[in-house]
Order: sequence, then structure tokens, then C-alpha cells
Amino acid sequence: MDVHRCRFVPYQPSAINAVAFSHPKTRPSKRSSPARLAIGRANGDIEIWNPSSGTWLQELVIRGGKDRSVDSLVWVNEPDQDLGDGRLIIGKSRLFSIGYTSTVTEWDLEKGKPKRHASGQHGDIWCFAAQPQGEESQNSNKLIAGTIDGELVMYSLEDDDLRFQRILVRSPTKKAQMISISFQSRKVVIVGCSDSTIRVYDIAKGHMLRRMTLGSDLIGGSKDIIVWSVKCLPNGNIVSGDSTGQVCIWDGKTYTQAQRIQSHKSDALSLAISADGTAIMSGGMDRRTILYKQNTGVGQRWGKVWGRRYHNHDVKAMATFEHGRVSVVVSGGPDANLMIVPLKEMGRENHRMMSNLPQQPPVISASKARFIVSWWEREVHVWVLQKSAADLLHDSTDESVQLDQNRKLLKTIVVKGDSNISSASINQDGTLLFISTATDVKAFKLKHQNPSKASDVKLSTIELPTRLSQLGATQVRLSPDSRWLLVIQEGSHVLMARFESKPAEPAAFKLQKLSRIRRQIPKYISNGGLGSYDRSVTQVAFSADSKMVAVADLAGYVDTWILRGHERTLQDGKETDAAGDAASAASDSDSSSSEVDDDMVTDAPDRWIRNPNAKLLPKLPASPVVLSFSGYVPGATSAAKKDDVDDYVLVAVTLSWNILAFHPRHGALTPWSRRHPRKTLPGPVQDLLDLPKGIMWQSSRMWLYGVSFLLMLDMGQDLPMSSEVEGGDSQLTQGMKRKRLGVSTGAGGKMERGNLAPHKIRKHGANDQWEDIDVVEKSRADESDSDDDMTDAEGQLSKLSSNSNGEVVLQTTESAPDGPKKWWITYKYRPILGIVPMDTSNQELEVAVVERPTWDMDMAERYFGGEEWER
Repeated sequence: MDVHRCRFVPYQPSAINAVAFSHPKTRPSKRSSPARLAIGRANGDIEIWNPSSGTWLQELVIRGGKDRSVDSLVWVNEPDQDLGDGRLIIGKSRLFSIGYTSTVTEWDLEKGKPKRHASGQHGDIWCFAAQPQGEESQNSNKLIAGTIDGELVMYSLEDDDLRFQRILVRSPTKKAQMISISFQSRKVVIVGCSDSTIRVYDIAKGHMLRRMTLGSDLIGGSKDIIVWSVKCLPNGNIVSGDSTGQVCIWDGKTYTQAQRIQSHKSDALSLAISADGTAIMSGGMDRRTILYKQNTGVGQRWGKVWGRRYHNHDVKAMATFEHGRVSVVVSGGPDANLMIVPLKEMGRENHRMMSNLPQQPPVISASKARFIVSWWEREVHVWVLQKSAADLLHDSTDESVQLDQNRKLLKTIVVKGDSNISSASINQDGTLLFISTATDVKAFKLKHQNPSKASDVKLSTIELPTRLSQLGATQVRLSPDSRWLLVIQEGSHVLMARFESKPAEPAAFKLQKLSRIRRQIPKYISNGGLGSYDRSVTQVAFSADSKMVAVADLAGYVDTWILRGHERTLQDGKETDAAGDAASAASDSDSSSSEVDDDMVTDAPDRWIRNPNAKLLPKLPASPVVLSFSGYVPGATSAAKKDDVDDYVLVAVTLSWNILAFHPRHGALTPWSRRHPRKTLPGPVQDLLDLPKGIMWQSSRMWLYGVSFLLMLDMGQDLPMSSEVEGGDSQLTQGMKRKRLGVSTGAGGKMERGNLAPHKIRKHGANDQWEDIDVVEKSRADESDSDDDMTDAEGQLSKLSSNSNGEVVLQTTESAPDGPKKWWITYKYRPILGIVPMDTSNQELEVAVVERPTWDMDMAERYFGGEEWER
């Protein structure tokens, strides 16, 4: 395999401003709903993550837009309904956000777009909180918000609506800006202000109960102290973090200060508390994350027991999650990385950093034209790699100059409108480009004869029918033959468009809405109060001959369609033509997908019908993260075909690392997949913490990649059993000794016993901090020490050249002399944004690995302590 390592593709992750769990702790009901984590970013993006017992899948990204920002998030959970006989309808979960404007927004997670907005006659909202539920079932929850003008305002959520209700309190001076807010009870709210005060309000009567003051700032500091965060413990006591770096404990009955802890060397920006109120976490501008515990002695004073720098910048947002064995604190800030830190096992378990790169790669390729297309916010960049790996090796004279001149930026397209790009697709010839946002779908035609000259690439727009573009799209995908465009609208609706382009004539589109199989899911088994959110389509794949298409949703259901005339299949050992059965299956479709458009495709040969055996495909054991057809085409003679079934091969990789290969026209697993359940995968594959992001095919070889690994599995061979030894190295077999110790509580694995830090730490020196980090980094590096061994097992991995700035590096791999390998893995690449094929004309696979190292990120200036300047 020839590899181009590319670091010139622009992608700037956005800062994390807010994190919030839908259910921060275990619910008392027996049928506990799966929690979701919402992340708000500075560019307006909202990400929905599934903790899923510590796997952490990025399920959905709702794209933001120009001059938008998400600065705070709040979930509101309605009470459950008990239907008796063990049936329970889980209360609806609703997500709200603010962005330093006077508007509150509710989000529709099923459609992936805003649901409604509400605003009132008040200043910009800087903080808000949801009224907690009482003991009795009450639906009259409110949102209480604090503004820049010192106003306390109320929004009503009754009747599944969002509307401004009234202003509770007005500030006479407008000097007390409300920065943070938390509920002490259903009627009492605590507000942290910018004038060195914490104020207690009764929202039922609309007046202030108490005003607590923090005094003046330290010598040489500001006159007023800013209370960046306030939280309330279950016993009613109040915790605050302010601009002096202090964490203060306040008595919840007398509203007097009980304790003051000098925790951070700069502002304490965020706070989080455990569900039982026995632990407090704080994050500061000095990048420290500190844990506090309450002593059992006289006075029960709080003390610092653990502290470390997990982030490279401010720790701006923080939230806790405890469910089952999972007990973690998640935090984020300007470094854009989501950090998952153990809560109960802090100091005995490693942390885990989730990459700021998205699960769905924002990079594609036009393999025949050698184009790399990437998008970021509202910009699309089209690059060309002019020479192949073999040509560069053959013509190599001055290698660094060759690599610098091998790439060229052809076009930068700025999409009109305010919405960020959600998806894009280009054909293999590099002549058709489709781009989708939350509000629109756009099409472009690229004309080029000599792509090495940017001036020779001419760009023109293609007019699209309103039905295709008016609702926007979460995903768009062109078929390999460039005739079909698959569009996912409003999260779950599948629309197929036939594209016809003739010279000197406008492009013509014929539309068809594809109906998905109706799944009979009882209402009382809902997705944690999120409705049909789990039916959102996240994976789309076309077959190599463009005659079959498959989609998969978060629930694990797979739907397949096939072009009329290619639906011949096998049932009970007999070959049948099930076109009539497929046509009559419309009654089983979703009611929401039964609409018929006037401009739908009516030509019989060009009409998509449901795969006759679509119902035989089982529900996947977990959410799919990758869906792909292999390169094999039924009826074609190929050495890659190893079984007697002449059918496509559809591969789905799930959240739990189940690699399932199906024959979709027969609705059955392939023989290889039956022989290889998850427990038979090699040990390093089972130990992977990162999830795959994409698949490439090289004959029977399946190349999977994630943010930190590149994995090859040969589906034409059986994987080695645990008793086998490959290449004389037992480390390469599935029976190798595992590096991960113990059971994780949602973050990283257990620390080795010799590296355990003392549970009680009173003082942290700079050297101690760096030594701690080295311990963890060393343990993580040990997990990938076998890279060189695996490279040698696969063959020679020769590095051609590398720029001083690491922009382009070319590598090639050669076949091993003792025959093809059954599997291979490497961790040697920097964080991978995406891998795309560059040339599919021959058996040798050529790919471009797009890397985004963390040091390439542009971040604002951060706080430096004195000892850091000295270092």
C-alpha cells in the first residue's frame, strides 16, 4: 500500500464552551434510560455523545453557523409515566441552549436542527438553569435565566412549548452582571454575579432573600470578584468558584461562608459535584483539575486530595456522570479536547482524552482525478496530488522539493448562507460536487483538463429542484457511477435523486423517496425520552456497481434497496424473482416515508425497490460506526470470492467492535463473519479504545482506520487462533497478554500498582505534575510498542522523505516474503482526520492519510505560572 501523509488540509477544531448530561446520575426507575452528553462549541456546533458503558460514541453533530456560539446547555427531563405491568414510559428529554444573546433555543435531536426559539424584552442571557422536579409529578418546569443587565427572567416550558413568561427581578444599577446560576430547591435559586456577590432569590415571590459578599480581590487584582460558577450540594450547601482562584463553601441555611480554599493560581472557572455530594471538582484557568473530599473529623472541612493538569488550556466547562460502574467527570475548554477523568477512581485510574476530530471524517476524494476535498465550517477546499507514490519514487532527485510541489490547492469554495457544512460528496472524476447544510443542498460542476493548474479548473453551479434542497440534508452521497444522489433529510428520511447531465442542457433530477421498514417498537420502550432519535440515519453506503444502497441508524437497524431488475435472490434454496414482493412491501414502510412526489422516478428500469430479503438482516448488537460494501460485484469473476454465494458483501462495524459481514440479497451473515465473532479478533483489536471511522478495500483486505490506528483484516483468510504464532512473535496473536488492567469506570484503564499515586495529596509541585504525566504517557506508549514488530511482520515500511514542517510524507509498504498476512495494525500515525483512496485502477492501494497533530491547532493565549515561564 502506498501512503501519502498529508498535514496541509485545514481543519481547526472549535473550543468547548459547555457540557451537560441528560441524566447526571442513576435514575430510580428499573428501566433506566441511556444518558446522552451534549457538548456546545464556540462555532455553534452541538454534539450528542453516548457514554455507552465507557465507549463514548459521537452520535450526532448539529452544525452551527456564522457568528453563532453555544455557551451553555441545559437538559429538562419530564417525569416518567407508569403504565403498570412493568411498563414505563420514560419522560421526554429536551435540550436548550443560549449563546450570549437574548434568545433561548430548543433543539430537535430527531431532525438535527433548532425546534423553536424564544426571547423577551431583556438583555443578553449569560446563564440559565432548569427548575428541578419535585417529589410529585409536576410538568410546570421553568427555565430561570440571568442577564448581563442583572435581570432574572423566567421562561415557561408547559405544554411542550417554550415561551418568555416574565422578568422576576430587575437590577437598579445594571452593574451586577449575572454570570452563573444554580437551583438550591424548586423555589430558591443561587446566582453568582460580577460584583463580588452571590445572591439568593425566591422565584415564587420574585425578591432577593440574601446577598453574600466575597469582599475585595487579592492585592494588585481587580476591585470586584467574578463568581464564575456556583453549584448546590444535595444537603443544600453552596459551592462557588471565582476569579481569585478560590473555591468557597457556604452554609445553605444561614448563607454564611463556612470555608475558603485557595485552589488555583488563576480563576476557578468551572465546578462539578458528585451525585451523593461527597466530592467536588474544580477546573481553572491554570489548567488544573482538582478534587476535594470532606474530612470525617471535627468540623468536616473540605480538603484537596488530588490535582493535575489534564488540559492544555483553560478548563472552562465540567460535568459529572455516574451510572452503574461508570463514574467520570468530563471537561472541556479552548483546547477543544473532551477530557474524561475518573471520579471514584481518581488517582488509581488513567484519564482518557477524546480527540477533537469528528467521528464522521470531513474529507473525501475523487480517486480518478487525484483530488482531496475537505470542508470546515462554510469553506470547501479542493486539493490535487499530482504524482503517485511510484512516480515520486522513480523520479526522486530532490525529495523534499518533490513533495512540496506534489500538492496544489485548486479551489476554495465559500458556501453562501449562515449555516456550516454538514456533508459533501464528489464523484470519482472530480466533475460533480454536492454540498449540504442544515438548510440547503448545493451542487457544483468542475471542468478541468489539466488539474495541475488552478486556472484550468472552472466552477459552475447546478440548479437543484426545491424538493431536493429546501430541507437541507444531514448527509449526501454520490453513487460510484455518478448517476444517483442519496440525501438524508431531517435525520431519518431517505431521498434518492437520479442525476442526468447533458452538454448544453440544464441538469435534470428525478426524485424518489425510499421507504424504510417499519420497526414495531413498543412506545414504553423509548430511547430514553428522545422519541425516535435512535432512528436517525448515520451510515450510508453504495455498492461498487451502484445497484444497491444501504443505510443504518443509531438503533442498529439496516435498510437496503436495489435497482429494479437486480433483485434476484435465493429463498429456501430456490432462485426467485421477488420484484412483486418488494413492491408490495410498501405497507410495511414507515408512515412518514409513504409520501409520493409528482416528480418521482417512474421508469421501471431506473426505480429503486426494497431488497426482498431486507427483513432478514438482523438488528445490530450496538450502534454502527462504519458501513461499507466491499469491492466485489455479483456475477463478476474475482479471486476475492471465497464462498459459493454470489452476492454483495456489506460490512458493519458497531460501537462494541463487532465486525459483521452480510450477504444483503440473501439476508445472511457471510461464512467468514460466522467464523469470526468478536472474541476471535486479535488481542490488540479487542483492546482498542478508539472507534473506527472508515473502511477502504483492497481485494479481500479490509482496511479500517480510527483516530489513532490503521488496521488490516483479510476476509479471504481465517484469522489466527490463540494457539498459533505468526512470524515467530507471540505478541501478534490474539492470545497476547493484555496491557489494560482491571475494569474501567468509563475513563482509561487501571494504573499499574507500582505507579499508583497516594490518595491524599496536599501539595503539588511542578515537577510532580510533569512526572505524573510522564507515567501516564509512558503507559500509553507501552501499548503501541509493537508497531515496529507489526511493521516488520507486514513487510518493509520505507519512508521516502519528510518536510521540516511535516506537511507531506510518503510511505510505501511491500508484501511480506512468506505470503500475505491475515491481519496487521499500526499506531504510528498522528491523529487521523481521515483516509481517502487516491487510485483504484490497479490492485495496489494508494491512499492519502490526512493527519491533524495537536500542535497544529491555533489557540488563544493562556495563563502561565511563574515556574512555567522559568521552564
